[in-house]
Amino acid sequence: MFELEENLRLLNELKEKLEQIKDSMKIDDLKSELSKLEAESLKEDFWNDQENSNKVFSKIKVLQRKINSYENLYSELNNLIEMNQLLEVEPDNDLLKELLENSDSIVAKIDDLEIQTLFSGKYDANNAIITLHPGAGGTESQDWAEMLYRMYGRWANSNGFTLKELDYLDGDEAGIKSVTALISGENAYGYLKGEMGVHRLVRISPFDSGGRRHTSFASLEVLPEITDDVEIEINSDDLRIDTYRASGAGGQHINKTDSAVRITHLPTNIVVSCQSERSQTMNKETAMRMLKSKLLDLKEKENKETIAELKGEQRDIAWGSQIRSYVFCPYTLVKDHRTNYEVGNVQSVMDGDLNDFMKAYLKMLISK
Repeated sequence: MFELEENLRLLNELKEKLEQIKDSMKIDDLKSELSKLEAESLKEDFWNDQENSNKVFSKIKVLQRKINSYENLYSELNNLIEMNQLLEVEPDNDLLKELLENSDSIVAKIDDLEIQTLFSGKYDANNAIITLHPGAGGTESQDWAEMLYRMYGRWANSNGFTLKELDYLDGDEAGIKSVTALISGENAYGYLKGEMGVHRLVRISPFDSGGRRHTSFASLEVLPEITDDVEIEINSDDLRIDTYRASGAGGQHINKTDSAVRITHLPTNIVVSCQSERSQTMNKETAMRMLKSKLLDLKEKENKETIAELKGEQRDIAWGSQIRSYVFCPYTLVKDHRTNYEVGNVQSVMDGDLNDFMKAYLKMLISK
């Protein structure tokens, strides 16, 4: 009976927490907005504007997902409370085991839903553009950059996001010199923004015949993909646009025409490249979106009113201290130096198990 009493106390606490989440998510407002959009989709002339109709349906799906995520948990929690009360009257060991397991499970689910309410940043809901660069150290750090790229790719795949490679430059002997990719999905930037910074690796190098321990660094840049409704004025005279033949890992991106595009914003010396699309025109469009994301980020960091006020020398960023260390030897540990969250299973992290690190960072933000 003590287990049931403790579990009921837990479930009632979760119910209070879920009510707070409901207020934070503004579920009633979301339902009202959903009703208006669904009514709009039923109008006779709705499909006359294909672009608008697609946007409306996209918003409808997002709203339905948010509402359903709350309502499904609310229903599941009430069912567990009823089961708990029933077992207090009619004990059943098998049902008790099932109840306790499901109660543990719903704690994690409500925790995940709470994380969703932390995405209050201006661009948190946007797709994310990630760029990885190795630090000094040649092959060692280039290999580390590729390991990180694989890690984020696995994280994306296991969490319902899609990764599209935009630009890729092979390392000299192994790994990569740089890679840029678009990670698409709801709140992609909200999740990944805390990953931006320098990542440190400690391991026995596979490239060292003496089997010595090496420390390598790689930096990750994370920017929100800027949507078309965000206006950024860029003077065409400030741009230098070069075309070149695409190339990539294992030749998988090689194109026989000069379809790849590199754009340099001369006032800031920001350079973006794209070689993922088949046509030069599409690569140019993608590269321009990347440039807008970088310029908007720089503009907001420097608190400038216009892009014209930005100066090239101001964008130089030193490596600074690492945000996270990945230790393979002499022990195994991954530790975030901002939140102090750490795990011993380094291989699981390298396979994309990053959610707890991301949650710890988001919780740290709201505690400040």
